[in-house]
Amino acid sequence: MYKKVIFLILVTLLFISCASNTQNNTKEEETMTKKIEKTDAEWKAELSEQEYYVLRKKGTDRPSDAGYTKHFKKGTYVCNACKTQLFKSDTKFDSHCGWPSFDNAIEGTIIQTKDTSLGMIRTEITCVTCDGHIGHIFNDGPKETTGMRYCVNTSSIEFIPAEK
Repeated sequence: MYKKVIFLILVTLLFISCASNTQNNTKEEETMTKKIEKTDAEWKAELSEQEYYVLRKKGTDRPSDAGYTKHFKKGTYVCNACKTQLFKSDTKFDSHCGWPSFDNAIEGTIIQTKDTSLGMIRTEITCVTCDGHIGHIFNDGPKETTGMRYCVNTSSIEFIPAEK
């Protein structure tokens, strides 16, 4: 009889502990990915015309070697709208495509969505925090790493140098 009571108490405590951990994890996840929502007027006031076009209207920068395309300093690239860290400089590579390219994003910072807007199937990448349009992802990146190419608009990111 005592064994059954002790067993039931242990099972109940285990259940309560698991439920409590699940609630704590959910609260931590909500805090980590707290969405930033602003009106168009607020975004227009904070971003340049080109940044607004790319980040909020899903536009694309013209390809070039300017901006961050040929930029290879040590640091982190953040979302230009909300400053969420998106890419580490050690994942950047020269893809010769005219846009900054990375073979991986910082885990949990990018949302991938099917995009058929140009009559083809692509995968759009957006910032998890503000839903800003970052660019597209393709599977033609370096085979010796992930094989992926995060093709990013310079207007959608900002570089934060590594501290010395």
